[in-house]
Amino acid sequence: MGVIEDVYDDLDTDVEFEKFEAAVNDKVEQMGGLADEETAAMLIAHELRDEEVNGIADIEPGMEDVKFLAKVVSVGDVRTFERDGEDEDGKVLNIEVADETGRIRVSLWDEMAAGAEENLEVGTVLRIGGRPKDGYSGVEVSASKVEEDPDAEVDVKVLDTYRVEDLALGLSDVNLKGKILDVGTVRTFDRDDGSEGRVSNLSVGDATGRVRVTMWDERADLVEELDAGQSVEVVDGYVRERDGSLELHVGSRGAVEVIDEDIEYVPETTDIGALELGQTVDIAGGVIESDSKRTFDRDDGSEGQVRNIRVRDDTGDIRVALWGEKADTDVDLADYVVITDVEIKDGWQDDLEASAGWRSSVTVMDDAPAGAGGDSDAGADQTSSQGLGAFSGESSGSDASTDSTTSTTAATSSSQSADDTTTSSGEVVEFTGTVVQAGNPVILDDGSETKTVETDADLGLGDEVTVSGPETDGRISADSVEVHTGAKR
Repeated sequence: MGVIEDVYDDLDTDVEFEKFEAAVNDKVEQMGGLADEETAAMLIAHELRDEEVNGIADIEPGMEDVKFLAKVVSVGDVRTFERDGEDEDGKVLNIEVADETGRIRVSLWDEMAAGAEENLEVGTVLRIGGRPKDGYSGVEVSASKVEEDPDAEVDVKVLDTYRVEDLALGLSDVNLKGKILDVGTVRTFDRDDGSEGRVSNLSVGDATGRVRVTMWDERADLVEELDAGQSVEVVDGYVRERDGSLELHVGSRGAVEVIDEDIEYVPETTDIGALELGQTVDIAGGVIESDSKRTFDRDDGSEGQVRNIRVRDDTGDIRVALWGEKADTDVDLADYVVITDVEIKDGWQDDLEASAGWRSSVTVMDDAPAGAGGDSDAGADQTSSQGLGAFSGESSGSDASTDSTTSTTAATSSSQSADDTTTSSGEVVEFTGTVVQAGNPVILDDGSETKTVETDADLGLGDEVTVSGPETDGRISADSVEVHTGAKR
């Protein structure tokens, strides 16, 4: 075995030996006898090691010229542009290529672009060399060399319609059908060039998962025409990464269209009883407390807003703070909700609390779905501890002595009379607890349960008070408020 074969055998490359040997001979000739076959082979091997990547997923902006093997999945149109100081227009053609690890856009220039427009077809396998850069829709490669390799095979499945689980960084021209879980609002921002941009978000789910959809500029206004619960198709989206999560973006070429299809969304949630401090998780359950929205002033002078609800599944319950636009979500007692991307934080008296911020989505479900962290038939059985049945036990102003077969909240059927429930009777109750939320209403906590109290009394966080008054639908309208002096804690 010769020295060229020895070097080639030590080289992990897709380049065929015949091409490697020809490159070595060319190198020997170019160097005019200054390098023998072994030296030339080592130089060629060094170039290949520097440039060859294992797959598209390994390509990053800032790399030197890379080489990779990929299959053409789409071919665009040639665009012309004027070059400064030159009479002849430039040409560029964008193609999408893919391998088993991902998908990427490749820009072909001038003669290469013209030749590709005439001869390149979807399904062709190419050996591509070029420089990676950060482009409009993710990492792109500006090609310096492209050649067809008819003998190579790349196992790539090109999809007409994607599911959430099919999404991968770098994908573009993505069509995805899903159910709207949450609708945001249009926000504006200033670009570096001084212009104003617009952006809005949706959360969309299907049977395989959920994804945040970000719409830019003229597409941002689409959120004003869409509602949670609708089925939509995202057209010509592209996949980017933000804070470690994939997002589906919609620009000027894309759209979000309402479709007449019933799309199943099955959330994968974490049991409330298993939550741990510092997690970011999805939770689901029945709403057993629902407070009024409160506004506050931020340090920068802007106004914020927050609303607290308490959610229970069959493993426990937790207070959830809905921040910003999430505080406007139409959530009522007895609703079954799925709340995504909540941060688990320290709450009052060492209890855990969930915080739903800008990344979160809050979805009111028609029923408790299977696999959502609780009893999927909760709405049908009012003696269960999940969904609508979650309100028959000790929580949010319910009377613990009430028979468990009697619902004590708005989950009660409209066919039942108000006299059948304790929470709608207006019975006078007395409750002693610590103020964990000031304002009106006040939230009191006695260490085992919380009460929502309507009062104009000037109470501060940590005050220990006793209130009495009629309780209706889990809320006490305080006729008297006694502050226990010196008991602030």
